[in-house]
Amino acid sequence: MSKLSVIINPSTLSGSIQAAASKSSMQRACAAALVARGKSIIHNPGYSNDDRAAMDIIKRLGAQLSFEEGTLVIESHGVDPVAPEIDCGESGLSIRMFTPLVALSKEPISITGSGSLQTRPMDFFDSVFPLLGVNVKSNQGKLPLQVQGPVVPENIEIDGSLSSQFLTGLLLAFAASDAKNVAIKVNNLKSKPYIDLTLNVMEAFGLKLPENRNYESFYFSNLPHPSSGSVHTYTVEGDWSGAAFLLVAGATAGPITVKGLDVFSTQADKAILQALTDCGCVLSIEPDQIEIGPATLKPFHFNATECPDLFPPLVALAAQCNGQSVIEGTSRLTHKESNRALTLQDEFSKLGIRVDLQDDLMIVHGGTGIHGGNVHSRHDHRIAMACAVAALKANGPVEIEEADAINKSYPDFYQHLSKLGALITYPESVINHK
Repeated sequence: MSKLSVIINPSTLSGSIQAAASKSSMQRACAAALVARGKSIIHNPGYSNDDRAAMDIIKRLGAQLSFEEGTLVIESHGVDPVAPEIDCGESGLSIRMFTPLVALSKEPISITGSGSLQTRPMDFFDSVFPLLGVNVKSNQGKLPLQVQGPVVPENIEIDGSLSSQFLTGLLLAFAASDAKNVAIKVNNLKSKPYIDLTLNVMEAFGLKLPENRNYESFYFSNLPHPSSGSVHTYTVEGDWSGAAFLLVAGATAGPITVKGLDVFSTQADKAILQALTDCGCVLSIEPDQIEIGPATLKPFHFNATECPDLFPPLVALAAQCNGQSVIEGTSRLTHKESNRALTLQDEFSKLGIRVDLQDDLMIVHGGTGIHGGNVHSRHDHRIAMACAVAALKANGPVEIEEADAINKSYPDFYQHLSKLGALITYPESVINHK
């Protein structure tokens, strides 16, 4: 990992910006295109590090990719590996979603990753795969994994409390295997909106859809598999996860206009609108754009259990609210790029903001003023972006070390802030160009 830094100076923002492509939508589209077979045309493709990892994975699993006038064209005959190994980079979604798709093949495949992915728990597969006829070997519940299928769909029961991404992979694998009269029972499923996104993507690519029984069971009937070989067209949504930082920047240092977000999206992080409404900022939501600006901000209470990726932008927002804001769901933050609860507490303390952790709650003491200083991304893209947004209202410059962590999900983040008027100093090499 490089040690590049950026310096964010106190700034006032104005103007409009187009939201980046959603990696949640993009990566799912790549997976669905792989197993749907035939030709898929994907508009507004993303190019973050996680998106690049997904594209590399499906190429290694037999898909052919090309770019035509800003669209991604994928040709696939299903999972047919052309390499003995896939590398998921630092993408938690890729490792959890593509591993069940790797298991569709009878070929033994090694699955690796880098950075924080090497320490994330993968023993889910150790317990579930043998029930589906899949051979799996892990490194004591960690990467690398050795997987050999093919998957034989059976009635199984899984734990959904760690991440919904495991279920996403299984749903795709069961659909690709033409599962009949079997169900995946899920206990304590978290992040349900992301499963809605998965099912929407599956439908767009003509995959067999399970019956969603109140998010407790997903039943695949004996109805025939939809015909394959047709052309599938899909447009990657604007990214609510990345846009949450822009919206908080607008609420604290704006006003700005953010375009390209679907207010009817199933993306979990659309819930940022609720926190922004509750804190009293100036907010106008239209079908094709969101106008947002500052006001006297009041503290808010927000449950982020279903959308844990919102913690970093919510902390940046709460720092500017006059009083104690409470965010629920810190138990969801342990296995991210960093332990985000502790990381947010540590890094925001460097900016003069007190963050208390109490059971499953995070309490942010806002309105005390943000100090200039030095912070560290901890190799976590969302920590880097949260610190950058907070720095816009600091009393002096804020230097963010290892600031290029943003390339994981939002390579253009600093450029977008600059376009809106943020005073940012950074080396050109920080940015991961197309």
